[in-house]
Amino acid sequence: MVLALVVCAAVVALGVIGLVAFAVRRRVIQRVGGTFDCSYRLKMPVDASTQPDLDENGKPTSAPVPQTDGKGWVFGIGRYSGDSIEWFRVFSYAPRPRKVLPRREIEVLGRRYPEGQEELALLSGSVVLRCLHEGAPLELAMSDDALTGFLAWLEAAPPGQRVNVA
Repeated sequence: MVLALVVCAAVVALGVIGLVAFAVRRRVIQRVGGTFDCSYRLKMPVDASTQPDLDENGKPTSAPVPQTDGKGWVFGIGRYSGDSIEWFRVFSYAPRPRKVLPRREIEVLGRRYPEGQEELALLSGSVVLRCLHEGAPLELAMSDDALTGFLAWLEAAPPGQRVNVA
């Protein structure tokens, strides 16, 4: 009986320690400033388009829009760090970012609202930003306010850097 209580207390204590560790890690990441909630699609659909939504004249292109199934999204925190964005998983104990996205290698293709099951997989009010990162398709989901800041950060690149913001 006493052993069972000790084991239960130990399990509860470990659970509380784990939750506290998540909270402390998030505070440490956000302490520097320049952070925003940002979901990242780790598993892109095989038919993801690498064509922009608009051409040079602002007319819609015929880029195929793949069916979205809502799979592959991971909640995270984006942090501005000089000329790159560091992306951290929310549910991780790792002190280092999972992805680093240099500004010069991000090209915005377009934006859209979550569809179908994506609405359940993403935070409420998110906008999905379609990008190219080193020539590969990439999708980030963030709030309208975070999107405005992200696009302003991209456009504020130093002279001589190639920046393409749709």
